[in-house]
Amino acid sequence: MRHEDSFLRDILSACRKIEAIVASTSEDNFLNDEVLTAAVLHHLTVIGEAISRLSNELRERWPQVPWRQIIAVRHRIVHAYFDLDWQILWDASTGDIPELQRQVHKILITEFAEARPE
Repeated sequence: MRHEDSFLRDILSACRKIEAIVASTSEDNFLNDEVLTAAVLHHLTVIGEAISRLSNELRERWPQVPWRQIIAVRHRIVHAYFDLDWQILWDASTGDIPELQRQVHKILITEFAEARPE
C-alpha cells in the first residue's frame, strides 16, 4: 500500500511536468496544440487522483490548499472532457500549479521530514 508521502510526491512530479510544458510554449500555441493540452490534462488528472487518495485528516490539517476544487477539476476532465475550457486550464497551469507545488512541498517537509522532497 502506498503512503501519503508517495501521493504528495506524485502531485509534485505532475506539477513540475505541467510547469515544464507551459514554460516551453506560448498561451496561443498551448490553446491550439492538442498534444500539449492532452499532456497537461493527463497531469492534472494525476494530481486530482493523488489528492483523492490523501486522508481526510491530512487535507483537514491543510485547509489553505483547495483540495476539493482540484478533485472537482479532475472529475470534470474525466467526465466532461468535451466541455472543457482550454483557457481555464492554461490559467490554472500557469497560475495555480506553481502555488500548489509550493504548498505540497511545504506539507512534505512539515509532515514527512524523514521523506525529503525531491
